[in-house]
Amino acid sequence: MGNPTSRGLLGAFLVVFAVGVGSTACGSPGLDGGGTDPKDVTAALEKGGKVTVWAWEPTLKKVAADFEKKYPKVDIELVDAGTGDKQYTALQNAIAAGSGAPDVAQIEYYALGQFAIGKTVEDLSPYGALTHAKSFTPGPWHAVHQGEAIFALPMDSGPMALFYNKKVFDQHGVKVPTTWDEYVEAARTLHKADPKIFITNDTGDAGATTSLIRQAGGRPYYVRGTDISFDFDDEGTKKYTATWQKLLDEKLVAPISSWSDAWYKGLADGTLATLSIGAWMPANLTSGVATASGDWRVAPLPQWTKGDKTSAENGGSSLAIPKAAKNKELAYAFTEFATTGTGATTRVAEGAFPATRADLESQAFLDKPFPYFGGQQANRVFAESARNVSTAWSYLPYQVYANSIFDDTVGKAYDSPTTLDDGLEAWKDACAEYGGERGFTVTG
Repeated sequence: MGNPTSRGLLGAFLVVFAVGVGSTACGSPGLDGGGTDPKDVTAALEKGGKVTVWAWEPTLKKVAADFEKKYPKVDIELVDAGTGDKQYTALQNAIAAGSGAPDVAQIEYYALGQFAIGKTVEDLSPYGALTHAKSFTPGPWHAVHQGEAIFALPMDSGPMALFYNKKVFDQHGVKVPTTWDEYVEAARTLHKADPKIFITNDTGDAGATTSLIRQAGGRPYYVRGTDISFDFDDEGTKKYTATWQKLLDEKLVAPISSWSDAWYKGLADGTLATLSIGAWMPANLTSGVATASGDWRVAPLPQWTKGDKTSAENGGSSLAIPKAAKNKELAYAFTEFATTGTGATTRVAEGAFPATRADLESQAFLDKPFPYFGGQQANRVFAESARNVSTAWSYLPYQVYANSIFDDTVGKAYDSPTTLDDGLEAWKDACAEYGGERGFTVTG
């Protein structure tokens, strides 16, 4: 999250958006205006063919092999066209060119709206996707549907939790915070005890910021078709900025970028005491911070109001079918297989964090001990978080672009007298101007 978006992606989006935006404001787009008989999918599987899948998620390799074993006439070609915005650039370019698009594409939840409003991905409801409404946890399902239209099927999720260094907290007699006010106090206590210890790191990240605003009840975006309103002055957003500004002003947050060498070092040596991040993080700690095995634990995300249980998503992606796909029935068959039932269970076994209720609630999943966390059954914390993700949330239909300019606006609050409130206002103005220039009706 927070990676800059290339000019290629923005330029391609403008071309595609100009084609699709005029007819997107109302109604649910269907497949060429009609429905799809499930028998068509069965017939396509019997006939066979090739399905090209653009995805960077490694667990899909096992799923693809299992699918081909079950349907020997179908060939699944997995293509790594780049991660995140790099793939989106290639996908938008292929759509704009009218050739070269895959049959299935991995698209993160925050980016899906951009493709949906441009009418460049299929509505999967005619295939029967609505029958899976109860299969997925609230956050991911909310992210892929609009009204009766389903623009993708959830592949994984990132319900948030507080990862904390128990060794550091115990050493200094600090209790694990259950509220954000307690979090600030813990930050002060730890830093006073040892000035080398910071409660966390942050140099400005759009995904992390919007996730915590979401948890606080902030609703900075309201999107209805091509009408967009902004509000970064709501109570939830103000809760976030007031708290996080204290941490910045008192220099309790390390000015270290996530995924940098300094970040991994801080997580390993205890100078970074916590992370508020998605449930996909354990694998990264196990592989990247192996020397701290046994030091870390997982706790529920601190709350903005004592006694609350609200959580938020941080990361996660879906599988969508581009309008330009050549084998749509086969593409849906694979998408459904990979995201539900045995395909989803296989991906969880391979290390993915589930978006499916059945996998999230299975006893084997809940009882799984994590040696890295001292044998803690961390999935119980993650599962509870997934059940409590706030669904009253919208991304911008050009959130990829919005995130790309975060550092130029809100990012200034991390190394200058600019406040987070001022930074968010500048971000809002820049995003509103961009939307207005692209044909959206913008207010706020």
